[in-house]
Amino acid sequence: MSARILIADDDPIQRQLLETLCHRFGYEAETAESGEAALERLRASSADPICLLILDLVMPDLDGMAVLARLKAAGSKIPIVVLTSQGSVESALAAVRAGAQDFVVKPAGAERLQVVIKNTLHAARLAEEVRGLSRRNLDSLTFDDLAGESVEMTRALRQGEKSAKSDIPVLLEGEPGTGKETFARAIHGASARRGRPFVAVNCAALPDILAETVLFGGDAGEKIPGKFVEAHGGTLFLDQICELPVSAQAGLLQALQQGMVHPGGTKRPVKADVRLIFAANRNLIERVTGGRFREDLFYRINVFPISLPPLRVRPGDIAGLAARLCARFAAEEGKRLRGICAEALALLASYDWPGNVRQLENAVFRAVALAEGDELTVADFPQIAASTGGFDVRVPAAPARRIPRDKEFVRVEVRDPNVLALLDARGHTRPLDQLEAETIKFALTHYRGQMSEVARKLGIGRSTLYRKLKEYQLEPQGPEADQSDTASDAGGYLAARV
Repeated sequence: MSARILIADDDPIQRQLLETLCHRFGYEAETAESGEAALERLRASSADPICLLILDLVMPDLDGMAVLARLKAAGSKIPIVVLTSQGSVESALAAVRAGAQDFVVKPAGAERLQVVIKNTLHAARLAEEVRGLSRRNLDSLTFDDLAGESVEMTRALRQGEKSAKSDIPVLLEGEPGTGKETFARAIHGASARRGRPFVAVNCAALPDILAETVLFGGDAGEKIPGKFVEAHGGTLFLDQICELPVSAQAGLLQALQQGMVHPGGTKRPVKADVRLIFAANRNLIERVTGGRFREDLFYRINVFPISLPPLRVRPGDIAGLAARLCARFAAEEGKRLRGICAEALALLASYDWPGNVRQLENAVFRAVALAEGDELTVADFPQIAASTGGFDVRVPAAPARRIPRDKEFVRVEVRDPNVLALLDARGHTRPLDQLEAETIKFALTHYRGQMSEVARKLGIGRSTLYRKLKEYQLEPQGPEADQSDTASDAGGYLAARV
């Protein structure tokens, strides 16, 4: 999904111009006519999240500096680009010191605005990724750190937030690579056990003869605490629980029922105060039917199942995920990358990703590691491009705006008299006869009615020029200019009217 930009400016012409440019750049855009309206939109939790605020510094009532102060007091992390008039660079620098990321001098040039937006969004994604990595290392990852705006992922995130409020056992179901361990860490980070140990165990890697010792501990010559004891007070994540050896399933059932584990070689049970989260990438019912998983254990762990959707059913999340991964890997590799171009994002969104998020991570990491430019392009994803039928990838149209069809194109006042409008008010190309008539009318005015000069500059004969004047009903006023090329000196100004 494209980044959503909020434009706060009291000048309606500026709002329309900036909104049009943002849509041209491929972003979604909303407008606010005052500082208060902008703050109210940012506080709207039910609406789509705003990724960037473009803020005018000079507005009545609540100006840009006051908006910056309120956002800073509220602890907002939204990136901000301020708008300032020519000669007010000092105020723009003050705004940057107050928390804005960059500034643009009005009237905003398209190229400058596009670069500022792209760089600011990239820096914000990088900062968020760094914060997420720090929280992950401290076992304090939360659901705010997980990207996903699709219906399927939003549902899973909502269920995860509910499960974090208690110690109920959770079963995460999903294909390999859907991010089950990251999701489990988010549950732990959002629970009352955050800050306590988070211990992850891959059950598929446990040998039959060592599974019980690894999980529950042992005292055969050398005391081994076991993962349950290691995770005491925190969360124990058992990945690929469907592959847990049968020899360890009875001990796990006992731990769930009694909250105690029996280390091998000892007589006394050990208390295990842990929150259990399980993950399975296979159908556990089939394992139970085949006699490879205990039925009573299945009902103990299948208390709060959460299904994590594969990446192919939520293509709208791919762009955001890829951008965050690009920012993270660029920081790790010391690469100065502005992000991923629109064509490459379209390519990634068109791919099925059988390996899900893990495969996307690998693809972006490879592209970042081998990148030679300052932006990832289609050429940096050769394997994905080959799988989707080549490099001819079409960029999707700008996101549909939630306004009536007859307002889809914004009419912006053109102040430069040398500009010939090629589109009408509805955004359609104008007929050739209208364009030709306006060109002749402009030439008559520009060369002050000197017909020989007008015909010569237009590349047509004088007789053709007179014929077209009659055809388009452009009637010269004043003395006949064709009698002399010095008509302008004699006061022979020819005005044209339609």
